[in-house]
Amino acid sequence: MLMMSRIIAPTAVSRPASRGPLRRARVRKETALSEQNERAEQSAGEFTLTGPLAAAPPAGYSAPKPDETWQLPGGFAHVYYGQRNQGIIRPVLIADGFNLGRSDLDWLYAGLDQGQFPFLTELRRRGRDVILLGFEERTASILDNAQTATAAIMRANAERLGGTRLTVGGFSMGGLITRYALARLEMERMDHQAGVYFSYDTPHRGAYIPVGLQAFSHFIPVPNDFARQMNSPAARQMLWRHYDPKSGESGIAPERTQFLQELSRVGDWPRIPRLLAVANGRGDGTGIAVPPGETVLKVDKVYPGTAFYAQAQGKDVTVAELKRRFPAAEKTITTSGFPELDGAPGGTLRSYGILADALKKAGAQVDLRHPEVCFVPTVSAVSIRDLDQQKDLYADVDNLPPDEADVDDFLCSSDTTAHTAVTEELATWLLDRLPD
Repeated sequence: MLMMSRIIAPTAVSRPASRGPLRRARVRKETALSEQNERAEQSAGEFTLTGPLAAAPPAGYSAPKPDETWQLPGGFAHVYYGQRNQGIIRPVLIADGFNLGRSDLDWLYAGLDQGQFPFLTELRRRGRDVILLGFEERTASILDNAQTATAAIMRANAERLGGTRLTVGGFSMGGLITRYALARLEMERMDHQAGVYFSYDTPHRGAYIPVGLQAFSHFIPVPNDFARQMNSPAARQMLWRHYDPKSGESGIAPERTQFLQELSRVGDWPRIPRLLAVANGRGDGTGIAVPPGETVLKVDKVYPGTAFYAQAQGKDVTVAELKRRFPAAEKTITTSGFPELDGAPGGTLRSYGILADALKKAGAQVDLRHPEVCFVPTVSAVSIRDLDQQKDLYADVDNLPPDEADVDDFLCSSDTTAHTAVTEELATWLLDRLPD
């Protein structure tokens, strides 16, 4: 029997399409997303902590043109004559406060005049000549910017018509700058011709920025404005406690110790003018509702897992848990021996709110529970107690003997208000006490 063989062609086997292009596309997408998240983390520090006086003027607002413009060593001034004045007759010199970079005196004018009360308009209506003092670098050493203030004081005296004594002071750190300038002039036996010194929510005993926030500025893995502000000479001199990015510890900065020693060397305060101070915080010991230890801000997507907690008393108290992905790192920030500063009576700053805004702009999801915390405690603004002890920080200033304060007269706000907010209550009290 003849056997027939049949060759059967092999059946084509179906193979899946190559996964290479899909895999490469997925890798490209993941890389792009990673790079986007890395840029977001890097951009998170493109802001500074500022109060109402540094806010942009209202839309359409233009500050009036100054009658005179002075160039000074390390700064400059804009002069606005009082109503019906043809020169400087009753001068009020007002120094700018703490922020990063050069002063913007148009913004400062708007901040002082376009808020709750038109402070500069009222000064000029009463025949006062306004001298706004700005600095080339507001985060420079207080001692350096005091030289600019000194030059402005001497220029005002040289150009003044008549014998009305000067009013000299400032808002926030501007009050420290002018305080030192006047005290040093007296020590050097130079006649500053100031009849009144005033400070408006000035941190005479120190200002407070949460240590966790300070640490976060340096946790951002690239140089940034926030870190420059927090580690500046002025911040190191002004803050009650400063976070040192090199050691990772918080304490009294050497620059603050040196500044206080220099202030003591020139007598601490000027003795010739009457000393006035106002505080944006309440004077009855009532702070703001920020419970110690409570979460104030949680972050996701950008710096995912980062959280900040209100300052509590105790040892090794966690105030922040910092986490980042680029490069990956985690850091727990603790303090020891601090009082409950976040909710203390005082002028407030949107410290956490400003950070939350910056993080949202970078693409983060935020759970913001307490945007505002104390920045300049009431006891610091009127220089009546230090900040180290809970009982002093929350003192009922209104019922303390007034002569315990370093100033001759002071007023605390009846309600908690934002740091340097110009309210009718505080502004009119100050206006009514200026020299004739």
